[in-house]
Amino acid sequence: MRTQVGIIGAGPAGLLLGQLLHREGVETVILERRSADYVLGRIRAGVLEQGMANLLDQAGVGARMHAEGLVHDGVQIAFDGVRHRIDLHGPTGKAVVVYGQTEITRDLMEARAAEGLTTVYEAEDVTPLEVTGERPRLAYRAGGEARELECDFVVGCDGFHGVARQTIPAEVLRSYERVYPFGWLGVMVDRPPVSHELIYASHERGFALCSMRSSDRSRLYVQVPLDDRIEDWSDERFYEELASRLDPEAAAALVPGPSIEKSIAPLRSFVAEPMRHGRLFLAGDAAHIVPPTGAKGLNLAASDVQYLWQGLVEHYGSGSMAGLDAYSARALRRVWLAERFSWWMTTTLHRFPQSSGFDRRMQGAEFSYLMSSAAAQAAFAENYVGLPY
Repeated sequence: MRTQVGIIGAGPAGLLLGQLLHREGVETVILERRSADYVLGRIRAGVLEQGMANLLDQAGVGARMHAEGLVHDGVQIAFDGVRHRIDLHGPTGKAVVVYGQTEITRDLMEARAAEGLTTVYEAEDVTPLEVTGERPRLAYRAGGEARELECDFVVGCDGFHGVARQTIPAEVLRSYERVYPFGWLGVMVDRPPVSHELIYASHERGFALCSMRSSDRSRLYVQVPLDDRIEDWSDERFYEELASRLDPEAAAALVPGPSIEKSIAPLRSFVAEPMRHGRLFLAGDAAHIVPPTGAKGLNLAASDVQYLWQGLVEHYGSGSMAGLDAYSARALRRVWLAERFSWWMTTTLHRFPQSSGFDRRMQGAEFSYLMSSAAAQAAFAENYVGLPY
């Protein structure tokens, strides 16, 4: 099989890149090691920056997002039971959209299927070959048979544990990582959200977040030690703990219900450099991970896709490699700024195991400054809605 761009991974990054390139006449084939049902079953974030929303429109898949997504022009932060609202739209002219990653994936899958484009699900043992040459290949197995995909370029959108980054030689790749000593226990429940906007709460007992997926489905989180187990957290215990970390008004608005999904996710910051090796390009979680505190993971994947889309369209239109040659440096500039914001939110709002009274006072001072300074709130809003591409 032959195509122009071979994409590893049928998550939102790979599907979005494929759809954008298709609309510009560039051929793609996507290889995904899991089944379509498995991909759709993954529960992920859903706070979209304006740039991500714009890309979905450009890909022709934004209609349901506009019909069902919740537009938020503010966010709320609480510290030890005192809650304040930060205006996002006023300083930036922008907002964010709450629309689940699962729904984005579904929209992109359906669009790709409607166009008759090739996605190979349950592609086993995907292996990039000759990525530093003029004609890279992707070897894989499908239906028990060995196959190869010849292409001009390979894009790895296959996540943190995927094969694409592992293809880059150790002497070329540099990795930077911080693993946080706690995780997020998340619960999905069919109950109305606690508030019409997200509430980030920092408390002596730990961090909490009240988010949502729709007007009648909530996504709720509490910070827990990494060695906690799901079995130790009954729904009753979860809601009691969450309520203890919220301000009185939010706690009173909390409506408990049976969880429909419950999981514990570890937190890490991770960046791999460079994001290109020959004709292999990394995008999304294959190249970088952010803690979910700043809602940047999916949005960083989108900006990677934008840069790659522009570079590939430029190449196939004029033969120029300028955009692709600039891809890694351009993407990493934005990646590190998003890493900074996510790291800052994580360190400001969470309780660390070895933190002292001084550390807690410093967190309180950060909160006081943020709530008393229009300039600090404008900077927060600028980062939260997304820095320019």
